[in-house]
Amino acid sequence: MIAPCHFGLEAVLKKEIYDLGYDIESVSDGRVTFLADAEGLCRSNIGLRSAERVLIKVGSFTATTFDELFEGVKALHWEDYIPEDGKFWVKKASSVKSKLFSPRDIQSIVKKAIVDRLKGVYNTDWFTEEGNEYPLRVSIMKDEVTIGLDTSGESLHKRGYRQFRSDAPISETLAAALLMLTPWRSDRILVDPFCGCGTFPIEAALMAANIAPGVNRDFTACSWDNLINGKTWREAFDEARDLEDINVDTDIQGYDIDGEIVKAARKNAALAGVEKLIHFQQRDVADLSHPKRYGFIVTNPPYGERISDKKDLPALYKTFGDAAWRLSDWSVYVISSYEDVERYMGRKATKNRKIYNGMMKTYYYQFIGSPPNKVKK
Repeated sequence: MIAPCHFGLEAVLKKEIYDLGYDIESVSDGRVTFLADAEGLCRSNIGLRSAERVLIKVGSFTATTFDELFEGVKALHWEDYIPEDGKFWVKKASSVKSKLFSPRDIQSIVKKAIVDRLKGVYNTDWFTEEGNEYPLRVSIMKDEVTIGLDTSGESLHKRGYRQFRSDAPISETLAAALLMLTPWRSDRILVDPFCGCGTFPIEAALMAANIAPGVNRDFTACSWDNLINGKTWREAFDEARDLEDINVDTDIQGYDIDGEIVKAARKNAALAGVEKLIHFQQRDVADLSHPKRYGFIVTNPPYGERISDKKDLPALYKTFGDAAWRLSDWSVYVISSYEDVERYMGRKATKNRKIYNGMMKTYYYQFIGSPPNKVKK
């Protein structure tokens, strides 16, 4: 299996896959390759929080010409995956540092090679393609071609709960991964003072209640009865639901200055089934406060995507920093593309991690506070 993820978060996904019980074959930029059976395919689609999708790796080979690409694709055993009436196409092709670089040509030749292979296997000159869908993804990195069968369909960041959006929301998979990069656990306080449509608090609540991110959606491979029977999918969904604990005791809060956005966040939390685990409130970041120590702030403040907004960022980050440092022994985690976060927040980050949010280079500033005093038994 191949699981793509955001660049810079491969270690998070690797740990998730280990925790599910599967062995890692390799880790490269933006993806983790691991070993799993049909049950593992189902469990990883349902349970992985930081993966963008799960692909079955059909094969890999070197190609520097289109003839080599055609022959390499044709040599793969496509009949093991695609039935005679299956609808198949190359959903996406990408090429980095390779002699073959035209996505459209790559897509066309891969499709032709598969058709040529299956004509001989199924002894036919025409495919109706009226059956289930089998989308493919092709990646060429330094002339190494890797082809995967997309089992997820829609990206795994589409959990199904975010029906109400704010401007520039962070993706669900990225939010989950950033939370997993912190020491936060369900028994610790978590606050997002720029919560927008609620992604950070909702992802945290899903973790606290041990609700699998994909438990309320379906996947393309759910219909692949030639590869995975329905019982395997049902057992994987049942396993995930049996592990849920919606009555967990936790303190998760989300604030935003926009009252309408706060209402949207509450609706999204209700759709995710975690509304009772989160306290949303309309509140200015200047009024950020909490009576307890050792809490966590994890947030995605405005970046100033529009030039007209950049002039407001120094005051915003200064206000945020002044409020955050009033909280005793708290840890603060901020993702932003704004270069002067540390300058205006008035403190040097303990750690700083480069992460690509789509095509945008961002930094994850980690201001780590004091750990709680451990009580001696």
